Amino acid sequence: MFRSRVVTLGVAALVLAACGGNGADAPQEKKTELTLYNDKGAWTKYFEEMGAASKQSIGLSIKPTGYTDSAQYQAFIKASFRTDVKPDLFTWQTGGMLEQIVKQKQVADTSAIWQEAIKAGDLSKDLLPYYTIGGKQYCVPMNVAYWGMFYNKRIFDKYDLKPPETWDDLVKTADTLKQNDVKAFYHTSVLFSFVWFEQLLAGTDPDLYDRLSTGRAKYTDPGVVQVMEKWKQLIDAGYFINPGDKTDPADVLKNGKAAMVSSGSWFNTSMTQRDLKAGEDYDFFVIPNLNPALPKTSMIFESGPLCSLTKAADPEAGTKYLKWWTTAEAQEKWATSRGDVSANPKVEIDDKALGAVTKDAGSGKYRLVNRYFEATPPPVLTAALDGFSKFVTQPGSYKEVLETIQQAADEYWSTQ
Repeated sequence: MFRSRVVTLGVAALVLAACGGNGADAPQEKKTELTLYNDKGAWTKYFEEMGAASKQSIGLSIKPTGYTDSAQYQAFIKASFRTDVKPDLFTWQTGGMLEQIVKQKQVADTSAIWQEAIKAGDLSKDLLPYYTIGGKQYCVPMNVAYWGMFYNKRIFDKYDLKPPETWDDLVKTADTLKQNDVKAFYHTSVLFSFVWFEQLLAGTDPDLYDRLSTGRAKYTDPGVVQVMEKWKQLIDAGYFINPGDKTDPADVLKNGKAAMVSSGSWFNTSMTQRDLKAGEDYDFFVIPNLNPALPKTSMIFESGPLCSLTKAADPEAGTKYLKWWTTAEAQEKWATSRGDVSANPKVEIDDKALGAVTKDAGSGKYRLVNRYFEATPPPVLTAALDGFSKFVTQPGSYKEVLETIQQAADEYWSTQ
């Protein structure tokens, strides 16, 4: 989810945790409470609710420790591999970041959980590739998310605007808003600077998007350059808010600073936390392809893992919790409490727009495209996030940005 760069947990927290101890070398004992470290500090309430439910259901509760700074969180988890301060459970990312820690033999094998959950209809085979490394599965889906556009419904109603069916419709909507001194879109120069790049490229040439993420295409290729030029046109047209604005995107949408925010379905949680009502205060639509000739609308997709360590203090308890997490009982509470979609196909949600997207995505209506953050190898991602952050503040730098990212890509793929 969107994360501020505010440091909330520092070295002191690590020291305190070390004093409390959760070491792999400590005497083994059956746990009744598991530590859950996560990079979703704003979701502490929901994790606590899940802990209460699991305590009643399987005799295991969870104690969440949430970070709001992604880089600091990743550093803490990686440090835990080398210390006695080990989480029982932790959240992570799929793609290159998961593969990286699996290769270090840090993550517990969950293949048996997956086989049982798929057989029971609690997990979809469509999710399997995102959690499979070397023929085995690791972690389970903490959440799934489909990306689209959240919009301020009151602003749309005020100017008699409807959810666009084509890219041209979307641009016309942005023009209408501009004429009425309303910024159409939110974007940012920190962490989520990649959002519009992935959307424009996936909606123009999803095959090129896939080749780029696997090193079979270059960031300097004409198709990628053209996408950056299109992005620059949108910025130059004045459709976006200031990318340096530190206002939480949910508040941006609530307050009307921008009429639309491109985000994953988990953003719905941020809206409900502000006592806003879907269908009344805000709503959601699927973003049309830039290229209308594509056979399916490209939809950005992500799934966030919930993992346990191979050297956890009580591996059996961790496995028991992950198994429970995939069940309809657990997932219905998880999805309902946050107003979000679920990885369990049996779970239905109240939000009509998100419910329809979930159903359509599961039926194959959309071409699901792995989110850039997970699809791109970590060393390339680091360069890309820096590059896109520069671009949104200096749009004229797009060629230099692409060349710099490609240098990082060349270095990475030459070693693979």
